[in-house]
Parts: sequence; structure tokens; C-alpha cells
Amino acid sequence: MKKYLLFLLLLFYCFNVFSQQDAWVYLVDKQNVSSAVSNPISILTQKAINRKNSHGVVIDARDVPVNESYVSQLKNASGITVMAKSKWLNAIHVRGSEIAIKNLTSSFSFIDYIDFADKSLNDFKRVKEKKQSKLESILTSFNYGSAANQIQMFKGEQLHLANYTGSGMTVAVLDAGFPNVNSMAGFQRLRNANNIKGTYNFVNRNSNVYTNTTSNHGTLVLSTMAGYVENQYVGTAPDASYYLFITEDAPNENPVEESYWVEAAERADSLGVDIINTSLGYTTYDNPNYSYSPSQMNGNTAFITRGANIAFEKGMLLVNSAGNSGNDSWGIVGAPADAAGVLSVGAVTSAGLYASFSSRGNSLQPTRKPDVVAQGQASIVITENNVIASANGTSFSSPILAGGIVCLWQALPSLKNSEIMQLVRESASQYATPDYYLGYGIPNLQMALNSGIALTDAESNTEVKLYPNPASFKAYIKIPLTEESVSVLIFDVLGKLVSSTAITPLNNEVDLLSLSNGLYLVTLKSKNISQTIKLIKQ
Repeated sequence: MKKYLLFLLLLFYCFNVFSQQDAWVYLVDKQNVSSAVSNPISILTQKAINRKNSHGVVIDARDVPVNESYVSQLKNASGITVMAKSKWLNAIHVRGSEIAIKNLTSSFSFIDYIDFADKSLNDFKRVKEKKQSKLESILTSFNYGSAANQIQMFKGEQLHLANYTGSGMTVAVLDAGFPNVNSMAGFQRLRNANNIKGTYNFVNRNSNVYTNTTSNHGTLVLSTMAGYVENQYVGTAPDASYYLFITEDAPNENPVEESYWVEAAERADSLGVDIINTSLGYTTYDNPNYSYSPSQMNGNTAFITRGANIAFEKGMLLVNSAGNSGNDSWGIVGAPADAAGVLSVGAVTSAGLYASFSSRGNSLQPTRKPDVVAQGQASIVITENNVIASANGTSFSSPILAGGIVCLWQALPSLKNSEIMQLVRESASQYATPDYYLGYGIPNLQMALNSGIALTDAESNTEVKLYPNPASFKAYIKIPLTEESVSVLIFDVLGKLVSSTAITPLNNEVDLLSLSNGLYLVTLKSKNISQTIKLIKQ
């Protein structure tokens, strides 16, 4: 009898789960679009407006919120639950029976069309695929270690030495739970600087991202960028500001998580966020009728992918894990990593070799995927128990590199998101011969910085610039691209020559380690240059 009752309960559960459908309701219009766009402070923060203006990003109807009257009417519709909404796509994610959802079109004139997650209900079939986990991490034990290799692999430490550590940049981390980030020692430095700017749980609709979460994934991801343990661990962007958003309902696989993600990306844009890191991927679901097929990872089909492309158009730079399907039947990158507007990051070993679990690209994607790679096998993280540990997954190669890109954009603030992405690609180890395993390869952010400086000063080809100043261990000198070589002579305040070297436009590093703190005169000499610059060593 007990087994029979259990069977009935299970049958009821399955019927209840799969009788409830998910769908996107697309709306015909918005309210007060012209007045909102002409007065953008009514819909965006000043930081968001400044970022868009500085990068030439147009504020348009997509920035205007969804008509709340439409949302309210759908909430009151019989048998309908409103799960999420997207201003960019002017759509509302609803859940209910097939009949209740289809009845909406005859009840409300403001509905343009309805797109069911189960595409068979839209009169065409999807190929069903084996379910894949979207939380891309495999945690292993680690007693003691250092995060040096994973940042040195792409020369990110060179940006830190140049005092580019993320200060002034804002990052949104869209993930699962962030347990203990508000209390553990590994994020004390982040909290002391008041660099956690806000939190929101889009799944539970509250600001709690630290407790009652179903996953520690976000904590591990955040640690690779913002974690800090004195003499033991430094993240790749330790001085950036962060928003922590939960969009992932870890125990379940449902397309509403795509809608949560788009909502979070929209909020990030309105808050003036510069870079979004996402270590999530969406391919198949608990209800197989909702699942995508590999052929639909084409950069423009998935709801989350379309939202990601709009986020890119809005001026943000999106970094996403490529996925961990390299060893299974799925094989390729998922959504939103398939988007052209996303910098997708695959995984390599500590030696820079392809990690077999890392998802591959293919010819279906509109751009090369993965774009680039970083260390994702034996990545060093800080767990929610404040333990420095090793973990595998493109979940970690993505934020490790994202932090480095945060520092790069800090150094090149006048460049657009597309220009930063292209600098990263062009600096990578196999840019001339990309493939579907490593994409363009392992980036060299020092090279990207040098190329970016040359790009930003292209209109002033005769300018010479020394940066940073003051400097600690190294300085860099921008010289015209027409110069083959320039002599660099460093004198102390008494006129004594203390250092000499030569630089080129792309190899422009000057080592200051042997110099004592103080004031120096840096003299540059070539056929076309004769200039002296004051330098403060600190």
C-alpha cells in the first residue's frame, strides 16, 4: 500500500510539474517612451547615463521599463503566475497551463505574441537532448596554494603592477548563491572598502544572497576576482566594485532562469555596471520539451542569448564560461556563451593545455567560440568555509579572466566594449590560427594594454606618455608607432645615471625594482625624440 501511495504521489507530482508550462509573452508597446528617453535619469542612474554617453551608446526604447499595468493584468489572469520580465525584449515570463496561457491572447489586446518554452506548442518540434548541469564546477580538496599561475598565465599581474587593480570599475556577478561572502575573512578587504554595492536574489525576490542558498557556486566564482588573503591569495580584480545577483535556481532546470538572467542584466545596465561575469550555461531542461538542440546554439535563438546581445549593444562587456560539455554528447558551448556579444572563455590546464571538459565551438556560431581560454583546471578559489582550494570548470576560467579584463578596461577607459574584446582576442596566443578548442588562445593582457594605448592615441601619433606615475615596480612608456627604438636614461635628482634601457612601441616596459623611492628624471632619445619626464618611484 505504501509503495502504491508513493507511486500515486510521484505520478501527481510529475503531472503537476509537466502540466505547468513556461512561456514568454511579448508585448506590443510601452508607456511614455518619448518622455522617458528624453529624460533618461527617470529610468537610469547617472552612472549608467555617463557610461553610455562616454561610449556612444544610444539610450532608446529598450531602456524604458515594461508597462506595469500590463504586468498587473497578467498577474490577475486566471491560472497565470508572472515569473519575470524583460524591458529589453519587452516580454513577460509566465507560468500556467497551456490553455490558460493560450487564452491570454484573446483576453488582452496588449499581447503581441506568445512563445512557449516547449516549442512543440508553437507548432514545431525541438530535438530532445540529454540534460546537462549548468553549474559548471567540480570542487576538489586543496590544503594550501597560490593563485599566482592563473593570473600570470595572461599577464594580469603586470596590470596590477601598473596600479590597475579594478578601482573605479563595476562588475555584476550573475550566479547561484554567495554564502558567507558577508562574513568570511576572504572577502574582508572587499567589505572594508564598501565595494559590495548591492545584492538581489531574482529567484526568491529579495536581497538575501548570503544565506538559505542552494549553492556555494557564486562564492567560489567571486573569490577568483575579489578574494584576498594576506600573503596567500589575491583575486584578479581586488579593488573593483561588485553587484551580486542570484539568477540561478540551482536544484532545478527551467527556462525561467534565462528570464531571471535577462532581468538581472537589465538592472546591471541601469546601475552603470561595466562588466558582467556569468558562470552559467543553458542547454537542456528538466522538462525535455523545453530543451534546446545543439543546432540552436547559433547565437540568436535562446532567450538569454538574445538578451545578452542587447546587453552588449547597451555598452556592457559580458564574459561567460564556455561550458563543461567537452567530454559528453553535447560537446559545444551553450547559451548565452554562443552569443556574438559575449566573450566566451574556455578552460586550459595550469600548463596552458586544453582541458578536456571544456566545451568547444563549431561552425554554427556567428563568431569564433570559445573566444579565448584561461586556467580552468585546478583553478584556485576560496570556499564558503574560507578555505583556499582547487576547483575545475570553465566556471572559474571565466571570472579569472574577467577580473583581468576589468583591470584592462580601467587602464583604457575611453575604449568601447567591442574594442576591449577585440584587444583581448588579438593579444591571444593563437590569434592567427584559431580553432574550436582554444578559440584565439590564451590572452596577453600586457600586450593588449600596449595595443590599446596605441589605439587611443592614434590621432596623436607624436605623443609620448609615461604611466603610471607615480610607479612602484614597473613603468611603461608610450611612444609613436613610427619609432623603431628609443633609449631610456634614468637620472636621480643629483644628475647621476642610475638606469638605462631601450624600448619599442610594443615592448615598452621599464623595470624600476632596483631604484629607491624618490624623484627621477627619465630622458628619452631617438632620431625624432628628445624629451625628459619627471618620474616618482614609490
